[in-house]
Amino acid sequence: MKSLLMLLFFCNTSSPAKYTLRVDYVLSTPGVQDYLVAEDVQGVTTFYYDNLMATAKVTHDWIKEVIKDDPIEWGTFIQKCLNYRPVLEAETNSFNQNPNQTEGDHVIQQIVGCELDDKTDNLDGFIVYGNNGEDFISFDMNANMWIASKPQAERIKLKWDENKVHIEDCKTFLTTVCPMRLNSLLTFGKRYLDRKELPSVSLLQKTPSSPVSCHATGFYPDEGLIFWRKDGEEIHEGVEHGNILPNQDESFQMSVDLNVSSIPSEDWMRYDCMFELSGVENVIIIKLDKNVIESNYKEPGKEVNLSEISIIVTAVMAILIVIVLAVLGFLTLRNRTENVRPDTPSSDTASL
Repeated sequence: MKSLLMLLFFCNTSSPAKYTLRVDYVLSTPGVQDYLVAEDVQGVTTFYYDNLMATAKVTHDWIKEVIKDDPIEWGTFIQKCLNYRPVLEAETNSFNQNPNQTEGDHVIQQIVGCELDDKTDNLDGFIVYGNNGEDFISFDMNANMWIASKPQAERIKLKWDENKVHIEDCKTFLTTVCPMRLNSLLTFGKRYLDRKELPSVSLLQKTPSSPVSCHATGFYPDEGLIFWRKDGEEIHEGVEHGNILPNQDESFQMSVDLNVSSIPSEDWMRYDCMFELSGVENVIIIKLDKNVIESNYKEPGKEVNLSEISIIVTAVMAILIVIVLAVLGFLTLRNRTENVRPDTPSSDTASL
């Protein structure tokens, strides 16, 4: 369940001129009824609640400053999040009227939020409902209508389009409430959110015949580029790019693989991997060099068997202990023999 929520957090990217606030609600029934709420801005979690843990968390000092600046607004937001569960259940109880799906957990997601362009002041908002991991129905704030993403959602769309009060509430949230909260968070968090952090870059290889992976981790924001070059020019043949993935510390990682099976050893020096971060002049370049490639690979027949080593060490220790005990026993016996040996008879006694 939490893995699903983390995927929701990082499925979108934004340019430096745009700031996105989103709130994710995840409801799982009918088994273990889990209700999760998470708010994030630019992929940084500002608030998290899990009903099974019965805890609400904030994660950064600047968020605490937001709370201190307007505790009433923050408290109202928290209460709305916690009290939204029965509303979400009522809204979505008809999502799963599929006779072929009667068993197993049913997962409902709702993602609401807004995106503000800091340069043009353009505002966009979104409300999306998901059903078991797939988009189900969403709100078009420009057309003031619902968009069905699945055929099963058509009947719900028709019903929700008729509810003009609900549509106006959605519109108000997206155009007024959400931007105000986003601006409140940016007042204290913009410096943190606008930071630039370069990653550590390394070359990894599973086996000598495997592709060499250029792996960058720890960069922020998620606007990095990583690619292989030959003689200073980007190449595409034999190259496979991975996705940008989140780290637990809210930084990001990514990798790009190069098939080296057809590259002669003498040509390796012509290749390198480059990482660039948007808005940062410095780039990171690492040469394709066998001496810097990290690998856990061990040649067959040379693998270390820990159990065998343990047996050998135990046997050697046992032999050493026996030898030591034998030496000590010999020395003790010799000392005792010397102590009880009879004195040599005197000449007077011998003459009797």
